[in-house]
Amino acid sequence: MIPAVFLAVLCLGRASYASSPDPTLDAEWQQWKIKYGKAYSLEEEAQKRTVWEENMKMIKLHNGENGLGKYGFTMEMNAFGDMTGEEFRNLMMNIPVPTFKKGKNIQKRLAGDVPKFINWRKKGYVTSVRRQGRCTACWAFSVAGAIEGQMFRKTGKLIPLSVQNLVDCSRPQGNRGCFRGNTFLALQYVKENGGLESEATYPYEEKEGPCRYSLENSTASITGLVLVPKSEKALMNLVATIGPISVAIDARHDSFQFYKGGIYHEPNCSSSIVTHAMLVVGYGFEGREADGRKYWLVKNSMGKKWGIRGYMKIAKDQRNHCGIATYAMYPTV
Repeated sequence: MIPAVFLAVLCLGRASYASSPDPTLDAEWQQWKIKYGKAYSLEEEAQKRTVWEENMKMIKLHNGENGLGKYGFTMEMNAFGDMTGEEFRNLMMNIPVPTFKKGKNIQKRLAGDVPKFINWRKKGYVTSVRRQGRCTACWAFSVAGAIEGQMFRKTGKLIPLSVQNLVDCSRPQGNRGCFRGNTFLALQYVKENGGLESEATYPYEEKEGPCRYSLENSTASITGLVLVPKSEKALMNLVATIGPISVAIDARHDSFQFYKGGIYHEPNCSSSIVTHAMLVVGYGFEGREADGRKYWLVKNSMGKKWGIRGYMKIAKDQRNHCGIATYAMYPTV
């Protein structure tokens, strides 16, 4: 019997509430609502304002530590500011992800000497950041990104692939649309289906619908998939030699929800429980390499207003921080 682990999808939890609005935050509250197009009923306004204030105070407290945040990264108010951690978790849901026996032996692909820096965005392998919105489709965005990179490697053409195709059509493999899914099953769908459409012919809708895949519009196909050993060294070698890799991390924390910049290091992160699928597109270090400020460069699916224009830097070579190497894979084309 194959054991199972769980890929939940991010979030956090705060339940404290202020008794009345803080008038010193009035201007920031109004600016935030305009920036993110927020509009509430009279009943909602008070409750959302209270949650937003708690989040704002938490963010300012974090950023007050040494000017860079207590752990070397900063946080900022973003579109999720009116959500409690529980609401954020409920939006994403829990995603069960089975583990599998290692298939293809990847040792032959591991290189001895690899660059100290790599950024596949600069080499044309990575499409623009997109936003998953109301649909729990991080797994589909991660898989689309991994295939996009390998198709560019093969053809020299970078074509945004259809996340909606994956959301609508991979139920036979075990995914459940906007409710839950996982990267392995999504890749399995593409292999078994024989193709995947592009974003242009099968655009994203933020909701699940009937499968409308058309063979005539197929833009990409894969021959198989490879599970990466649970090792940052193996992941580094493959990112350096293969291209962008689908990964998942533990994203259940306030610090992830409101991440702005810097190298993300969350002391409460788990290295075994992963909760949100993303795409590693490179790695590097800040300052002197000897200082240990190494990072993974990771693409998210929360839009360009989150993090570093949709990206984040996660601490590298810190005992598999946040599980970055726990559930990594890539397609073969």
